[in-house]
Amino acid sequence: MSIQYDGQRQIFHLKAKTSSYVMQILKGKYLAHLYWGRGLESYHGSRALIWKERSLETNPEPKERTFSLGVLPQEYPQYGNGDFRSCAYGIRNERGSRISSLSYAGHEITKGKPTLPGLPSSFGDETAVDTLTIHMQDEIVGLDVFLIYSVFEEKSVIARSVRFENHSTQNLTLTKMLSMSVDLREDDFDVLTLYGGHNNERNMDRRPLTSGTVQIESLRGTSSPQQSPFMALMRRGADEEQGEIFAASFVYSGNFMATAQVDSFRNIRFQMGMNPWNGEWLLKPGESFQTPEVLMVYSAHGLNEMSHTFHCFFREHLVRSPFVRKERPILLNSWEAAYFDFTEEKLLELAKKAAQAGIELFVLDDGWFGKRDDDTSSLGDWQVDTKKLPGGLAHLEQKIHKLGMQFGLWVEPEMISQNSDLYRQHPDYVLHAEDRPYTYGREQLVLDLSRHEVCAYVVDAMEKVLSQARIDYIKWDMNRQLTEVESSFLEAGQQGEVFHRYVLGLYGIIEKLTARHPEILFESCASGGGRFDAGMLYYMPQTWCSDNTDPVCRMKIQYATSFVFPPVTMGAHVSVAPNHQTGRNTPLSTRAAMAMSANFGYELDLTKCSEEEMREITEQISFYKTIRDTIQRGRFYRVKNPFLENHGAWNFISQDGREVVAFYFEVLCEPAPAIQILKLKGLDEKAYYQELDTGEVYGGDELMYSGISILPEKQDFGSKCFRFQRI
Repeated sequence: MSIQYDGQRQIFHLKAKTSSYVMQILKGKYLAHLYWGRGLESYHGSRALIWKERSLETNPEPKERTFSLGVLPQEYPQYGNGDFRSCAYGIRNERGSRISSLSYAGHEITKGKPTLPGLPSSFGDETAVDTLTIHMQDEIVGLDVFLIYSVFEEKSVIARSVRFENHSTQNLTLTKMLSMSVDLREDDFDVLTLYGGHNNERNMDRRPLTSGTVQIESLRGTSSPQQSPFMALMRRGADEEQGEIFAASFVYSGNFMATAQVDSFRNIRFQMGMNPWNGEWLLKPGESFQTPEVLMVYSAHGLNEMSHTFHCFFREHLVRSPFVRKERPILLNSWEAAYFDFTEEKLLELAKKAAQAGIELFVLDDGWFGKRDDDTSSLGDWQVDTKKLPGGLAHLEQKIHKLGMQFGLWVEPEMISQNSDLYRQHPDYVLHAEDRPYTYGREQLVLDLSRHEVCAYVVDAMEKVLSQARIDYIKWDMNRQLTEVESSFLEAGQQGEVFHRYVLGLYGIIEKLTARHPEILFESCASGGGRFDAGMLYYMPQTWCSDNTDPVCRMKIQYATSFVFPPVTMGAHVSVAPNHQTGRNTPLSTRAAMAMSANFGYELDLTKCSEEEMREITEQISFYKTIRDTIQRGRFYRVKNPFLENHGAWNFISQDGREVVAFYFEVLCEPAPAIQILKLKGLDEKAYYQELDTGEVYGGDELMYSGISILPEKQDFGSKCFRFQRI
C-alpha cells in the first residue's frame, strides 16, 4: 500500500517509488507538512517539529505561546489567523469577511485515481494508484475543503488537487484556490523555471532562492509562451546527474501562478495553481469547485531522472490519445511553402514531391476556408473556399490519399474575424466587455467559450469540416491571448469566473471532438508553443513547439522543453534557409538533425528545391524511419547544455536498449578550436556497441566515461549524428 496512516500519531506516509511524503495532524485539527524527499521505509518521527516562543508571532492556542501558525509547516494554509505567508486559498463571505481557518475533519484512502469533472487529469487503475482524500473544514462559514493526493507508487509522482464545497446557507466567493502548497523547512535551493516569448519559448532560468518570493505567472488566458506552468526547486550544486529536485507541473491550459517564498526563518513555501488575479469563483450553497491538478515529482539524481519520470508518466498516465502508442508520421506542412496563396494544382504539385521523397502526411495549413486570402478575415466561417479548391476538401483529400499519404488540416476554432459571416450573424459571440472597444490581435477576436451555445457552434462547425473529407490529422491553432474578459451572460459577482470558464469550455469542445474521432491525430498549437502544457497533452499528444524553426534557436527551445515534456510531444520541422523567422543560413543537414530530435516534419516549398537538396531530403526521411521508434519511444538524455556552451548534444536509447542515437550541434565556428569530447549517457557499461557508420566497436563504459572525440567543423552551425547498436 503506497499510503500508510498511523492512527495513534495521526501521521500520513505517502510512498511513491523512490520518494516519501509525510504529513501529521497536530492538536487534532492542524494539518502539518513534515517531509518530502528520498523514500523512507517507514517514518518514526525523526523530523519532529520543535517549538519555541518567537517574538511578534501570534498564537491560535491562548495558553501555548510557542505554537504559531506563522512558523507551522502547513499543508494548505489559510489567511487571517496568524500565518502571514502566502495562503493557498482565500474566501469572501456575504458580509465581506475574508478570514478562514481549516480543521481536520477526517480522511479516506481509496484504490485508483478519481477523474476530475470537466478537467484533464492523470489516470491509473487500482493496481497503479492509491488516493488519499483529507477532509478539512471551516465550520464557521460552512466551507469543506478536500485535499486530494493520488500516489503513483511506481512513478515517484503524486497528483494533487483540491475540491471546495459550500455547505452553508449563504454564498461564498473563492478568491484563491491553489492546487498545491508545500512547506519545506530548508532553503539551500535554486529555482528552475522556463521563460520566453513568441518565437523564443522556454528558455532555461536557474537562480538562487534568497529572501522573498520568486513568482511566475500567466494572465493571458493561456499558459503562455512567457512562462511555462512548471517550477523546480534544485539543491545547490544539483545538475543533470546528481542532487535533489522537487518539481511541479500544472495540468492546466489557462492562467496560472507558481511561487517559491522564503520566510524569515529560512523556510520555503512552494505553491502552484490557478492565478487568483481576476480568478474568483462564486460558490452557491450546495455547490462545489474542483481545482486542476499539479503533478509533483521528486528526483534524488538530478534533472535527467526528473525528466525521465515526467516523460514516462505522461506517456503512461496522462496522454489519453491512442496515438501515444502509435508511430507518428513524417509530415509536410504547406504554410511556408504557400502561405495564403495557393491553388489545388499548386498543393498537388507540392504533395507529389513530398510523396516521392517518402513523406507520409500532407498538411494544408491556413487559407482554405471562407475568403481567407490574408489574416484579416473569415475566422469562424469554416466553409471551403471553392475558388482555391473547386472540388472541396474531399477532392483534394482523395488525390492526396491516392499518392499514398495521409491528409491533415489546420484550424483555429477559438477565433473570429470581424470580417466574417459568423460575426455579422452573431457579434454577441465575441468575448468582450460592454461599453468598451475591442482590443485586436492579428485583426482577430476571441469567441466567448464561457457560453454553452458558442461552444456548441464550434463543435458543430468542426464536425461539418471533419465530415467533408477523410482527415487524418488536425492542427488546432490559437493565435492571440484573451482581452476584455467579461461575459454579459454572467452575474456581476461571477465576472472573475470567465477566464476559467473559457478553459472549461475549450476542454469540453476538445473532449467531444477527440472522443468522437479517435482516428484523427490532433496537434495543439498556440502561435507555436504558447499553450504547451500538460492539460492540452491530455487531449492532443503533440504540440507545435515553436513558430521559430531556426535550428540554432530550436536547440535551446527543445533542450529546455525536454525538462518536462518528452521529445515525441514536440513538433519540429525543417524549413528553408535563410530562415523565415531569423534570416539565418544553416546547413540542411543541421536543420534535419534538429527536427529529427523530435516529431519530424518539413515546412518548405519542395518544388523549389534543387535535385541535390531533394536527394538529401529523401535520404533524411529514409534515415529517420530507421531511428523513429528510438526517437519517439526511447529514453532521452541531455548531454551538452547549449545555454552554457557553444555546443548542444543529447542522445536517445531505444526501449530495449539495443539502439543508441546521438546528436551533436555546434553553434559558431571557433578559431583554433578545442577537440570536443562527447560522453553519452544511459548505456549499459558492461555491454559493447557498434557504430553503424564505421563498424567500430566500443564498450558502453568507454562511450559514457571516455567519450567520443569530435573535430569541430570549419563552418558555423554544424551537426553530427552517431548511431550505435548493442552487440
